Amino acid sequence: MPARRIRPDAGRRSFDLRATAWFFVLLALVLCVLGFVVRTVAETAERRPAWVVVLCVTGLAAVLALRRRRHRLSARTARRAAEALEEGALTALEEWETPVTDAPPVLQAPAAAAGPGLVAYDYAALDADEFEQAVAELCARDGCTGVEVVGGAGDLGADVLAVAPDGRRVVIQCKRYEDGHRVGSQDLQRFGGTCYTVHEADVAALVTTSDFTAPAIEYAEHCGILCVDGAALRAWQEGTGPAPWTYAGDVGGGC
Repeated sequence: MPARRIRPDAGRRSFDLRATAWFFVLLALVLCVLGFVVRTVAETAERRPAWVVVLCVTGLAAVLALRRRRHRLSARTARRAAEALEEGALTALEEWETPVTDAPPVLQAPAAAAGPGLVAYDYAALDADEFEQAVAELCARDGCTGVEVVGGAGDLGADVLAVAPDGRRVVIQCKRYEDGHRVGSQDLQRFGGTCYTVHEADVAALVTTSDFTAPAIEYAEHCGILCVDGAALRAWQEGTGPAPWTYAGDVGGGC
């Protein structure tokens, strides 16, 4: 019997290497584009998180629009939803775009005030920077102008600069020391080396919450530096004692 000839299946396609290669090339291009888009979206979300909210709101609005078209939602409901979404997006943008600034430290005064118009601070509760600010406010309270806090790195021994009511230039160094830590002669020597020659002070004063050693007082009297210890500072604050620049020629008179 003659053998029957088997015809190839017309529905089956032979393997095409070129078509397969092009398929994988197109697939690689699509994956690269998708990866680039995902990376761009991630970087944008990291830099501008507010845009993430905008995109989410836009997508949600699109979903609501499709559902409205599919389920024939009322125009009023869709409009109200869109307005609410838009308002929420604007609010989120304002919250994220508004810069956050640190509030300046507030110096707390004790419950018992020194008197009307007088500044009263609990110096034991202040740090060094707040103590300098408190002394500057005392200068401004008592009529000084051009009061400036310049303490910090590179201050060359001056913490507060001011112009007294009589026009003299006042240079103050502040020492916020604990009880028992007295200001020594080395502190006065460092201040004395710059207060007149560098800062051109007419009145140089060292104000402390503590006390001064005997060598420090001796050096201050020799160099013409006013020493204001804790007791003199409290009297100045309460208005019962004079300000440093009112010591008429009494060098070291605050000690």
